[in-house]
Amino acid sequence: MQIADLRQQLAQLGANPAHAERVLRAWLQAKPLDAGAKRQAAENYLPLSVRNGLPELTRTLADLARVISEHPGDDGARLLVELADGQTVESVLLPRDGLCISTQVGCAVGCTFCMTGRDGLLRQVSSAEMVAQVVLARSRRAVKRVVFMGMGEPSHNLDNVLEAIDLLGTAGAIGHKNLVFSTVGDLRVFERLPQERVVPALAISLHSTDAGLRAQLLPKAPRISPVDLVELAETFARQTGYPIQYQWTLIDGVNDSQQEMDGIVRLLTGKYAIMNLIPYNVTAALAYQRPSFEKITALTKYLHGKGIRTTVRNSAGQDVDGGCGQLRARSLDGSPIKVHRQK
Repeated sequence: MQIADLRQQLAQLGANPAHAERVLRAWLQAKPLDAGAKRQAAENYLPLSVRNGLPELTRTLADLARVISEHPGDDGARLLVELADGQTVESVLLPRDGLCISTQVGCAVGCTFCMTGRDGLLRQVSSAEMVAQVVLARSRRAVKRVVFMGMGEPSHNLDNVLEAIDLLGTAGAIGHKNLVFSTVGDLRVFERLPQERVVPALAISLHSTDAGLRAQLLPKAPRISPVDLVELAETFARQTGYPIQYQWTLIDGVNDSQQEMDGIVRLLTGKYAIMNLIPYNVTAALAYQRPSFEKITALTKYLHGKGIRTTVRNSAGQDVDGGCGQLRARSLDGSPIKVHRQK
């Protein structure tokens, strides 16, 4: 189900655009669909036909997604979410009222360090299913920032992602720069995003400044050189006034060399950019390792010293073996995991 289908269903119940917006706004706030302003009864602003149809619509929305397990951690809680067809995706409650959501079941990019892409793309996540992940999170705590950076490559589900972003940036009352679109570098992103009513911030999955190594790590990503990718992103930054967030999964002995750090300095000096170093989340299913704490600290200090704004962002869920796609993989193969089951 898409957001457009929800609007059509409301229209069939007799809701005009203003009525539909109020109902969708209530859903986005994880409130009953007939919730209005304080001391305002639903019969004062919703037609009878709409009110009569809300119970069925409530069931429809509840069926979009449900949390089947929650995994609290020191760096954020990861939610394993089941969709109506039984497929599962992951959402992550981030610090400072942030939320990371999934846009696909599986992924076609095939990043060699990511569990999500091992089985390829299974299906797209609908715009309503994306928003439902936000609603589930808001039923637990405030959500003021949403990053489309979980399972999947958002540019491969572009229309649905942009539809979800539009609703979250309007009825969802989330600041546009607090909606973050992550991509490995699909050219359509740079064309489409600036034209949207709600223009999100942009995150680029870079991972290496060496074109050959990046092609090995991201085997099915568009063949855009890191230099050209950064230039495209810089143009977007000038158009929007938002800094570009660069994602760099830091893997021991792979992309943590001095040569790579010098490459980052060459690419990003003078750019409106933030480099997010994300130490690799170790899993027994893959051979990669994360660098030592001392090395991560030294690399961060080096980049700071060269004027590159750098953060170290732990991949939420490390202490519960819950990196991108790991919860889903464990739920499918029956591997043990620390679990806090929902009642």
